[in-house]
This record gives sequence, structure tokens and C-alpha cells, in this order.
Amino acid sequence: MQSQQVQQQQHQQITGANVILKMNDLQQLSTVGLLELAHREYQAGDYENAERHCMQLWRQETNNTGVLLLLSSIHFQCRRLDKSAHFSTLAIKQNPLLAEAYSNLGNVYKERGQLQEALENYRHAVRLKPDFIDGYINLAAALVAAGDMEQAVQAYVTALQYNPDLYCVRSDLGNLLKALGRLDEAKACYLKAIETRPDFAVAWSNLGCVFNAQGEIWLAIHHFEKAVALDPNFLDAYINLGNVLKEARIFDRAVAAYLRALNLSPNNAVVHGNLACVYYEQGLIDLAIDTYRRAIELQPNFPDAYCNLANALKEKGQVVEAEECYNTALRLCPTHADSLNNLANIKREQGYIEEATRLYLKALEVFPEFAAAHSNLASVLQQQGKLNEALMHYKEAIRIQPTFADAYSNMGNTLKEMQDIQGALQCYTRAIQINPAFADAHSNLASIHKDSGNIPEAIQSYRTALKLKPDFPDAYCNLAHCLQIVCDWTDYESRMKKLVSIVAEQLDKNRLPSVHPHHSMLYPLSHEFRKAIAARHANLCLEKIHVLHKPPYKYPKELSGTRLRIGYVSSDFGNHPTSHLMQSIPGLHDKGRVEVFCYALSPDDGTTFRAKIARESEHFVDLSQIPCNGKAADRINSDGIHVLVNMNGYTKGARNEIFALRPAPVQVMWLGYPGTSGASFMDYLITDEVTSPLELAAQYSEKLAYMPNTYFVGDHKQMFPHLKERVIVTDKQSAGGKKEVADNVAVINATDLSPIMEHTQVKEIREVVSAADPKHSGRAVEISLKVAELPTTTPIETMIASGQVQTSVNGMVLQNGLATNQTNNKAATGEEVPQSIVITTRQQYGLPEEAVVYCNFNQLYKIDPLTLQMWVYILRHVPNSVLWLLRFPAVGEPNLQAAAQQLGLPPGRILFSNVAAKEEHVRRGQLADVCLDTPLCNGHTTSMDVLWTGTPVVTLPGETLASRVAASQLATLGCPELIARTRNEYQDIAIRLGTDREYLKAIRVKVWRARTDSPLFDCKQYAVGMEQLYSRMWERYARGEKADHLSTSGAVSE
Repeated sequence: MQSQQVQQQQHQQITGANVILKMNDLQQLSTVGLLELAHREYQAGDYENAERHCMQLWRQETNNTGVLLLLSSIHFQCRRLDKSAHFSTLAIKQNPLLAEAYSNLGNVYKERGQLQEALENYRHAVRLKPDFIDGYINLAAALVAAGDMEQAVQAYVTALQYNPDLYCVRSDLGNLLKALGRLDEAKACYLKAIETRPDFAVAWSNLGCVFNAQGEIWLAIHHFEKAVALDPNFLDAYINLGNVLKEARIFDRAVAAYLRALNLSPNNAVVHGNLACVYYEQGLIDLAIDTYRRAIELQPNFPDAYCNLANALKEKGQVVEAEECYNTALRLCPTHADSLNNLANIKREQGYIEEATRLYLKALEVFPEFAAAHSNLASVLQQQGKLNEALMHYKEAIRIQPTFADAYSNMGNTLKEMQDIQGALQCYTRAIQINPAFADAHSNLASIHKDSGNIPEAIQSYRTALKLKPDFPDAYCNLAHCLQIVCDWTDYESRMKKLVSIVAEQLDKNRLPSVHPHHSMLYPLSHEFRKAIAARHANLCLEKIHVLHKPPYKYPKELSGTRLRIGYVSSDFGNHPTSHLMQSIPGLHDKGRVEVFCYALSPDDGTTFRAKIARESEHFVDLSQIPCNGKAADRINSDGIHVLVNMNGYTKGARNEIFALRPAPVQVMWLGYPGTSGASFMDYLITDEVTSPLELAAQYSEKLAYMPNTYFVGDHKQMFPHLKERVIVTDKQSAGGKKEVADNVAVINATDLSPIMEHTQVKEIREVVSAADPKHSGRAVEISLKVAELPTTTPIETMIASGQVQTSVNGMVLQNGLATNQTNNKAATGEEVPQSIVITTRQQYGLPEEAVVYCNFNQLYKIDPLTLQMWVYILRHVPNSVLWLLRFPAVGEPNLQAAAQQLGLPPGRILFSNVAAKEEHVRRGQLADVCLDTPLCNGHTTSMDVLWTGTPVVTLPGETLASRVAASQLATLGCPELIARTRNEYQDIAIRLGTDREYLKAIRVKVWRARTDSPLFDCKQYAVGMEQLYSRMWERYARGEKADHLSTSGAVSE
């Protein structure tokens, strides 16, 4: 940015007045006087009189080269180029060594666009006269026009060698160096010019431009302000000052600078446009719109103003008018990249993904170095699941604009989706380094911390995001979830109220809710809201597959053979609770009735869980090697699947887009997700009458397919057969002084108990108690316990206290139950059955031997204030009782302890243990007396784990699927007396179990026996029920009937 004066000086130096003539007589003196008069008139711009006097002199002296040079200059200024060239040529004929004539002739050629001829003349001039400063200046200007910047620099440098005080020339040299990117050299030129002429406003302004280019914003502002102080009418300096203040977001002063510029040039459309941009940034949208319109009024062919006006109109919600303005800008300039990009943004928001993509690509064709368009295109590609392409464009955006914080943040989102957590973390961190006030980046960083289990860091980052951007629904709802995870219930009621209002507003405006479907069960949302949240996520899947333009698949109407083809789709075939539950199902299906396909969405994790499912399925396909959802769906359809089962729902690793493409005629939700999909492309939800009674069917978008018993399944018989039997450990001295032997203080488990029988005296202790079942009140029930009375338990206690892996008792090796992962990692994870004899004791976990131990092994987010109130009430009414929880996560422990103490519970009544590997996690459930379920969201897998150890579970079902699973499990187990109908009843059941020892024994023996007698853990019977449901689903489809509620025996009426 430089003044117009300097630019004009750079163009041509006219040299007609620079010749000194030698006069010898009076006539010559008279001639000199007339020539001096002509020079003064020329300098004053009086070209007509100057020409008249020169012609008078020329007629007297046709060979006077001074007159010829002045005539050449006069005609050049009057744009009479031919005459200018004529007089320069005459001068050269008179004096072939006259450098000034060649320079003037070069000016004519340059003006005509004949740069080579101009350069030849300028070069000849400086060869004739090596100290010809004007010649070097003109040569430099011609070299710039010819694109030879380095030679132009050299020409200016040579001129300054002859006269270092030419501050205008030095400033022009600075402009050239700045254009070449040699900013430090340019800065030196401007500083030297200012040193020579401190009041040279142009140099101050140009120096401000250098500082601005170097990111030295405050120095730039200072120098522009100095320029306008020196020259209050310096228009360009005011404009530059306004621009840099705008970039620095010092909006009030930017407005003042632009207004001063408009005082000097009221009809300057560009300044009006820039001023409008500042108003827009200040949130003065109406004033911005008016100012943009004024700019357009002054300059109707102003595409920038139309584009920016469109931005303001869009901000006001006037999308149609905004679209018209973008289109107007593009009519004026079809290659207007900003308008192409911004119009693409509108198309994308309207759901026209293909049109948006086309416009982004057009913007990049016009301007390949358009960082914002690369970033926006990447975002669209990410939305379509084209993650590698998206990543490429984000990287291009950052290459072009290394400080592009938005691109870094969005690239982090892509990397996160690609499971590159470390890469995502680095991107978010870099975005925040660039822009510490970037709320979205702080929120995204928080999400990485949250997913990685670093909850305190996540909370801090979400709070930072909200401090920067108070109206930030995503950050607020995610913060609420983090606080739920760690049981931080500060302002719980108001937080829940605000969260519900956020969801209500988002659903009302058809926006994607900030509450994830999988979290919706934790909050006091209506069933309609929960289903709508799921539906909005399902619609996202439909939007993603729309761009694939795939025609509908064709399905078989009849079975090709005698078997149904069932396809199970999951990202959790591996070491995951879902596989722990269902790994035996594929192998237990009747191969005469069904043909089993398993489609893995995740790569092989090397576990036996994965291997078992792959081995026992007739067909196992790794779809993680087919990242394109369209091709994955093609593969499923080509396999001729009749019933396709979605085991993910909205859990991590899901690819619901495959189901949105409908590769199979019947599509079913099962097991992995505890709620409705809200999706039009899912037909059935496999459930049961307790979990999802018909009166609550409105919660679900799917039709309900009822299993004969619970829909939940557990592979515990196959995974943990060593827990089918047990031997209670005591020493003779203790046993002699006790009235009864507790069955959950020290327990030995093994797949083969015979070594214990051989090396230890094992007694069978029998006891008769009243039956727990209300239907059989008064009936006696016999309890039988195998008890090993050891001479002393000191070796066991020493092993536990010292952390030994094993010890020997009576020649029998006992393994410390805390050390399974040290001896056999696959046994610890549940991949193999432990072959050793394992001892589990309350001592290992710091549990009082004589206390009533209530437990809950769920993640802490399932606990809410009402649940803790019930638990505290129970503990206060059961003397010598404790509650055993997990540090799941550890940071929740102090919050829960504090909340319990605020409710009046003394310290020490709630005990915490660390999270353990799967086998230990299940086995240690034997040590508790009773498990207290979480009503908000039940223990699903956890309840099955606890029940398999014979420990009863008390539950209070709500209305959501997630809150009714434990009730379904207990009903299948045949223990309805453990299912409460109210909070008071829940408390009463738990208190009776804790205070009525005989009743507790009766319930415990009932649960212990029902594990193997009831259908709850019978995977073979479960597989038969599934096959019956699949057949019913297929029969309806084959008859051309729509999906409807059904059970294994047929249709179910509402």
C-alpha cells in the first residue's frame, strides 16, 4: 500500500529540463531567458505557453537540443506520443550521445507497451551517462513492468548510489522489495527514507505495511497513525489504518479511521464496503447491510460487496435474499471464489451436498490456494465418510494458511473419527495455540479428554469453552455428561432443567440435538424427545448415503434353500462386553434352520472372543477392510441376507449408514444398544415383555419382537464354569466359635474341586430356612455349603497382605485372586478358563468380614442423587452395613463420599475398589451380600455378572428400556420378589435382606440354584428363541405384510 504520488513518480522521470546550456553572447542570453520561461511554464503545467515559447526558440535555433528535449517532454505530458518521439529523435540526431533524449524516447515506448524498445533506450541512456539518476529510475519502472524485479532493484540501488538522499526513490525501492517478499530489506529502505525526511508520510505508511505483513500489528498501527498525523489528508494511510485495526479486531478505532477516509473521499465504495465489514463483526448487522448497500449503490459492479451483503443477510436468517446476492456476485464475476464458497455453505446447510461439493471444487479451480474452500470441502467429505479425502484437503488448507485454527480443529475431528486420537489431540492443541479464544477447539479438545477417560481435563476444557462462548449447547451438554460421569451434582436440578430446554429448542428448530442418543436415558427427557434425538441421528445417516445415488436393492421373496440367512453386524467382535455376552450364539444356532454370517466393523484384536465368533460362524466377513459404506452394503446384499441384525445402534464404532442403505429386507436392532434407533430403516427391536411392555411401545420407532424370556443373554456358563461351584474357607479355630459360616468371606473356585477334597477336610454344612418365594411361604428350603476347615488361614492372609501370587496350604497350591492377570492374562480377560485353584476373600478388598456388604459395580454415571439418597437410607437402617462401589472412574469417589456425608452418612460406610479385569470383576461379586441396582440405567452386563456368582440384585424398573433390563433378568431367573415397584419398596427389600439373615440366606440360595436351572444363562435355549423370531419376521415379509409387534408364537396385539 503506497501513495498515488509515489506510484506516479515511479512511472517516468521526464528529463527535458535537466540540460545545462552554455551561452556566449547577448542573443544567447536572450534565448536562455526564454527557455527558462518555458521551463517554468512546463513545471507549472502550462503546457500550451511552454510549447509556444519553445516553438519560437526552435524556429530561431533548430539545433538546440535543450529546446528539443523540452518539446519532447511537453508532447509526452499531453499524450502526443508521436510528436514526443519525433522531437527526441531530432535531439539524438543533433547529439547521438544525449542520454536524456534516449530516456525520453524510452518513456514513449513504455507508454505504448513496447517494453523491449523502452528498455533498450533506457539502458543506452545510462551507458552514455553512468550517473544519470533519472535514467536509472525510468529503467527500474520499465523492468518492473516487464516483470524483471531483481534487475529493477539493481537499477534503484544504482540511482541511490549516486544520490543517497533521494527519499522518494528509496521508498519506491522499499515497495519493490516488499513485493518480492524481502521485508527486512524493505523495512531498511523506509527507515532510511524517514531518516532523510522525517516528515515523509508515505514512508511511514509503507513501513506500517511491512510491519503488518510481519504480524507486528501494534507497530503497524503506530506507523499508520504517524502517517496520518503528518498528512491529515492522506487517504491511503487512513484506509490502511482502518484495515489493520479491523484485522486486530479493534473495531471502534477501525470505524473512526474509515469514517475519516470517507470524509476525504465520500464516494469511495471500497471504504464503505470495509466499514460495513466492521459493523458486521460488531454485530451491527442492520447497519452493515445498509452500508454494504451504499457501497453497491456507488459501485454497482462490486462483487465483493454483494458477497459480504449476502453474509450479513444470511446472519439475519434471510437465506433466500443471501442466495440471490451470492448469485449476483457470481453473475458479475463468475470466478468470485468467496461467493462460490459461501453459496456452497448455504447449499450444504440445505442438504444439497452434491451442489455444495461442486461449488467448493469450482472455487478451488478458480483459486487453488483458497484455504477456507479446502477446509469446507473437507468438512463435506468428512460428512460423507470420505475421511482420507477430507484429511488431504484439511492439510492443504493448513499448508496454505498455517495459522488456520478452524482447519486444525476440523482436521482433529476427522482424525478422531479415524481413531487417530493422538493426531486429533495435536490438532486441537495447535488450534488453541493459534487462537486461545477458539471455543470450538476447546470443546473438541475436551471431547478427546472425555473419550480417553481424562474427565477432569475434559471438564476444565468444556468450562473454558463455555466461558468463551456462553451460548454453546454442545459444550454445555457434554459438560453435563462429564459431571454425571464423576457424580458432581452441584446445581444438578438447574443443570437438568437447562439441558432439557436446550434439547427442546434444538428439536423445535430441527437441529441435531447436543445430547447423544446413548446419553439421553440419563436425563429427565420425555420419551418423545428421546425418540426424536435418535431419529435426528438416523436422518444424518440417510443424508450421508443420499450422495451415493444407489438404487434400491432387490431382495429375495422366497428362501433360496431351506435356511434363513442371518447377518450379525457389530464393531464389538472382540474383547468387548457384547462379545462376552453373545460369543456362543453363532455356534449354537441350528445350522439346519439358519445360515449365520457375522460382519465385523472392527479389525481383529487377536483375542479368543474374536476367534471363537469367526470360527463358529459359517461366514465371517471383516467389513473394516471395506471402509466405503456403499460397498459394504453391496457385500451384504450379495450374500443374500434375509435378516440383518444391528448390534451397535449409536455406540462407538457403529456404521448405521450401511443399514440406511437397506441391504437386507428385514433389519433388526439387538443387544448392543439399550434404546430405540429412531430410524425408518430399522424394522424390529428384539426385546421382551418386561423390558418393553406394549403400553410403552410408543417409545420405539421399531416394532417390538419379543423373546420368550429376557432378551438379554450371557455366556457365563461357557466363560466362567469355575464359578459354578465353590468351597467356603474357614479355619478350625474360627469355625468352632461361630454359630454359622458365611458363604462370602473367603471362597475357593476351580473347574475341578477334587484336589481340594484330596488335600483338605471338606465338610458339607446343611441348614434349613424358610423359602423366600411369597407363593411358597412357610415351605422349608435346605441350604448346603461345602466348607474347607483349614488348620490355619494364616498362610492365605499372609499371601494377600504381602501381594504374593500364590501360597501352599496342606500341600495344595492356592492362587491369590488378585493376581490372575500376573499368571495368565487370557484367563484374566475371560478368554480362557482359569486352570488354577483361586481364592477370593473380603480381606483382598478391605471389606469387613462381619458386615452386610451391599455392592454396585456399574460405572458411576448411572448413579444420580435420588439413587444415592435411597442407598444412604438403606445403609442408615441396616446396622453394620457397607456399600461397595468401583472407582469407575476414580475421580468420582470423593464426590460420592462428600454427597453421602452431606446426607448424614458417616465416613467409612462406602468403600471403593479399583476396576478389575473381566474374570476378577465377575468372581469378586461372590463377596457381596446384595447388589443394589441403579434405577436410572440398570446394570445390564454387570447384573448378569453378579447374578452368576449367586448374589441377588434389587432393582427398580422405570419406563426406559435401559431402566428395565435387570427386572427382565430377575423375572427370567424366577426372582420377582427382588423387583421393586416404588422407591420405598426398593428400600424395604434391601433393608429386609440386610436385617433378616434367614431371608437373605433363602434369597441367596434361590439365586444360586436358579443360575443353572432357569433360562437366564441358557444360551442354547436363547438361540432357539431368536430363530423363532427371525422366522416370524421373515414370514411377514414373504407375505408382503409390514412389520408388526410379534413374539415367538406369532403376532402380538396392542
